Amino acid sequence: EILDKAAAEEEKKRFEERVEESTHFLEENKGKQGVVTLPSGLQYKVLDPGNGKFHPTPSARVEVHYVGKLIDGTQFDSSVKTATEGPRLIQPATFAPEDVIPGWEEAMQLMVEGARWELFVPSHLAYGNAGSLPKIPGGSALIFDLEISKIKGGKVPKQGIEGVLGPV
Repeated sequence: EILDKAAAEEEKKRFEERVEESTHFLEENKGKQGVVTLPSGLQYKVLDPGNGKFHPTPSARVEVHYVGKLIDGTQFDSSVKTATEGPRLIQPATFAPEDVIPGWEEAMQLMVEGARWELFVPSHLAYGNAGSLPKIPGGSALIFDLEISKIKGGKVPKQGIEGVLGPV
């Protein structure tokens, strides 16, 4: 029982350090050139604006390419699979904005086909305090390179971000 209590205290300390590191990272990041911070706390940087004329609706199936990393650079997921021998296999993943973490849901509905953004997602818009173990510890801010390759289904005409979110 003493060991359990010590382990719980150690995990609580690591969790608090992660939250502090994530908060510090996002605070510093928002001042970097090209980084936009939305009212929710989601941050993004447009790597390619894309040439699509529509945003996906929340329920639209959207083909995406992505790489997910912790703020220390550790990759935890990717739609780009590397074969042990031979070429990289680039398989898009298909998601609806309403079926993914809140940070992706918000960003995807602002993007158009061909758009590629770097997302900086606070913990509360990702996996929260619980995380997604074993790869994503609780309280972690996440970084995604997200590209929309195709919107299948519900689309709304492209607008400026102000039109989608209201005044930013």
